Amino acid sequence: MIKQLNHIGIAVKNLEDSIAIFQKLFGNENIHRETVPEQKVEIASFKVGDVIIELTSPIGQDSPIAGFLEKRGEGIHHLAFESTDIQSDLNRLAQNSVKLINETPQNGAHDMLIAFLHPKSTNGVLIEICQHKD
Repeated sequence: MIKQLNHIGIAVKNLEDSIAIFQKLFGNENIHRETVPEQKVEIASFKVGDVIIELTSPIGQDSPIAGFLEKRGEGIHHLAFESTDIQSDLNRLAQNSVKLINETPQNGAHDMLIAFLHPKSTNGVLIEICQHKD
């Protein structure tokens, strides 16, 4: 079951510059950094109140984030919603004609399983479903 917003993903060209900008905005020094080879990205995430902001930068030109940045530039990339059973949610969504980018969960940041829904099925918004591996 999809239960809550987990994070907001922002695509950035330069992770270091973006971290500095967001630190000026929010004063947050507690930043989690991680490289996710399977997704070809490096991330920096931090909390603002109850919301996690995830800055995402490509590793190489074959990264999906590199393509996004080239086409759309920097900005909001996705909204991520946390699930208690990601595969069950993906099955339910597919049965309800939601187009899936990932039919099976992939490894993501924060030791989570992730899958994306195609923006054509979600009013132009890239939606990520995520679940802690536990």
